[in-house]
Amino acid sequence: RQGCDASVLLDDTANFTGEKGAGPNAGSLRGFGVIDAIKLLLEALCPRTVSCADILAVAARDSVVALGGPSWTVQLGRRDSTTASLSTVNTDLPSPASSLSTLLAVFAKKGLSSTDMVALSGAHTVGQAQCQNFRARIYNETNIDASFAATRRAGCPATGGGGGALAPLDASTPNAFDNGYYSDLVAQRGLLHSDQQLFGGGGSTDAQVRSYAASPAQFQSDFAAAMVKMGGIGVLTGSSGQVRRNCRRVN
Repeated sequence: RQGCDASVLLDDTANFTGEKGAGPNAGSLRGFGVIDAIKLLLEALCPRTVSCADILAVAARDSVVALGGPSWTVQLGRRDSTTASLSTVNTDLPSPASSLSTLLAVFAKKGLSSTDMVALSGAHTVGQAQCQNFRARIYNETNIDASFAATRRAGCPATGGGGGALAPLDASTPNAFDNGYYSDLVAQRGLLHSDQQLFGGGGSTDAQVRSYAASPAQFQSDFAAAMVKMGGIGVLTGSSGQVRRNCRRVN
């Protein structure tokens, strides 16, 4: 969360606690082994040349394309951080309980606009969330479709265990990168409290959500532009940082 510098890939060391165990990341961020495999191949073919930060940026784009989403030109030349910050993640990444005002403020802190925030939230058109992160919403909130809440409750008990049970963030098309997330919000079927905050309260983002629900092309265009913008936040270049040989640890 220091920026696009692959700090999130670093394992804990004696000198710092990494970001993988931060509140918003623990049990949610996955796929580190995929990055390891890519890095291993690149180091064999072209040693100490392609940074882990660039690998993440390209993998993000290619994953979206593979699931039917838009493409964009990934700017390259990032270098990798030599440290990580658990505390920065816990303060800078919004929690699933965030209000709209909190979401807007957290993104603005990184130079991202309201439009960027709503577009980037559309990444929740794929992926899964843990029961513990949507339990309060499906049992306590009123701005939620009744049948949707009932379906989600079946796999997420109100109390006790089961907090790690997963449910798709976009139940309609969970494995397609489309605009289904926004249609879900209009129908009050957002899984996380923070998702539904984008629509339905008469807030400043309602119109943009309606626009994306009606226009897949507009969402895809804005998402691609926002990803390019986000990929330029806090990058290390030149003599700053390093090109890690192993993405999990510094050289």
